[in-house]
Amino acid sequence: MRWLLTPLAFSRQVRRSLLLSLAAIALITSSFIGLFQQPSVAQTSAYCQLSDSDVAQKEQLRQLALQGDRTAQDQYKTLMGQHAQQLRDCRSRTWPQEQSLWVRLYPCDAQPGAMDLLMDEVVNKGYNRVYVEALYNGQILLPLASNTTAWPSVIRTPGYETTDLLAEAIAKGRERGLTVYAWVFTMNFGYTYGQRSDRQSALAYNGRGQTSLTARSQAGLNSEGGSGEEVFIDPYNMTAKQDFYAAVDAIAQRRPDGILFDYIRYPRGSGADSVADEVQDLWIYGSASQQTLLQRASNQRGQDLIRRFLAQGYLTNGDIDAVKSLHPQETEPLWQGRVPSASIATTPSDRLRPMLQQELWYLSVAHAMQGVIDFLAVGTLASDRYNLPGGAVFFPDGNQTVGRSGYDSRLQPWNRFPASLEWHPMSYATCGNSTCIANQVLRVVSQAPAGTQVKPVLAGLWGSSISNRPSLESQMQAIRQAAPRVNAISHFAYSWQEPNRDRDRKFCQLR
Repeated sequence: MRWLLTPLAFSRQVRRSLLLSLAAIALITSSFIGLFQQPSVAQTSAYCQLSDSDVAQKEQLRQLALQGDRTAQDQYKTLMGQHAQQLRDCRSRTWPQEQSLWVRLYPCDAQPGAMDLLMDEVVNKGYNRVYVEALYNGQILLPLASNTTAWPSVIRTPGYETTDLLAEAIAKGRERGLTVYAWVFTMNFGYTYGQRSDRQSALAYNGRGQTSLTARSQAGLNSEGGSGEEVFIDPYNMTAKQDFYAAVDAIAQRRPDGILFDYIRYPRGSGADSVADEVQDLWIYGSASQQTLLQRASNQRGQDLIRRFLAQGYLTNGDIDAVKSLHPQETEPLWQGRVPSASIATTPSDRLRPMLQQELWYLSVAHAMQGVIDFLAVGTLASDRYNLPGGAVFFPDGNQTVGRSGYDSRLQPWNRFPASLEWHPMSYATCGNSTCIANQVLRVVSQAPAGTQVKPVLAGLWGSSISNRPSLESQMQAIRQAAPRVNAISHFAYSWQEPNRDRDRKFCQLR
């Protein structure tokens, strides 16, 4: 479908305990005097993870520094710098040179010392990049006092109106030698957005009059582990574009090292609904999307047939005869990408109908996919204003055809994403070993234009398997063997590796 359209213009498992183990306490106690003389040189593992003793030493200093001990504050800062240098040195000689972790922040991360602890943990695990969620689940990581976007702030607790968690995460991460990207949901605007009475026209609708939220409640939508907080928008809607541009612009003003765009797609249905094989399955029934599709017609016959196809889901012989009578001055229906044929004027309607119906199906699919590409361009337009690198997060199988004329319902045309962006394929396949995961990465690498940075995303745990997924080490080694040019890997997510810590942070009450 590369014949279709140039992009539309846009006003351009184990939890690491916070309490020290008895062994670590004994170690610190025995060397307490030396602690304040000279921090030890950090030791790292094969994946640049710090040793337990180095982690314990730094955590002890952090706690003392938080209590106001000025000597400990100086020592903590010195040790942080040493660990940052140690991490740089280790990653420069260790594959992958870029190893990243996905992290969600919560209100209680605004408590004194909390962000220091979180970013220390990232470094301790051997990561030199961190992807911080900045727009997710219908909320945005901006201070309440200066948030003019369409989303509520993550922190809404009185007394914290000016707290800027995103800016703090960027600063604390860089202080430790980390590269910090902001991670934003793109076409999934979240439940709170979907509840706004003034934004109902911005939502994506299918041919059954459903939004992604109502479709989920009625038929059980499944968006790869998502939840009822997912609400997808019509990518052709101008209000949705303006809202998203404003959000990305506000995030970009915090000057992260880059911005990652996630949910660049439509929702995925479960079971048979995971395949789109008729036009009513497509999320193109919002008023803006329908109007844009009608404008793809090159003449009145073409527009009339598009309108009938959308309304009915099919054409009849009577439809074809009717548009001939209504527009006798035109010889055949035309729309973008359609090549005129001299013989069509004399072709009987019963022979013409299946051909035109198939063409309109492919036009509708291409139109849906073009909306995804155009909406991604809205986000990159905002990030480009600040010269920030961008990345596209996607499922390697999200652009596949199914059967003779069906498509994966996510309609995620990642093979047409700009090569100037980093490509982050979420390689989450499960088959009991790492082969299927490596194959997903190979599929992306084989289709990526020359020079594209492919940075696979893996789900799992260090040192053990989970949910039929091999350990992260096993997955990484399989990718290294299958695609040796790949030199950047990220792990989803902190919450998987530290579920107890993440739960405590999530349900903590900020006071």
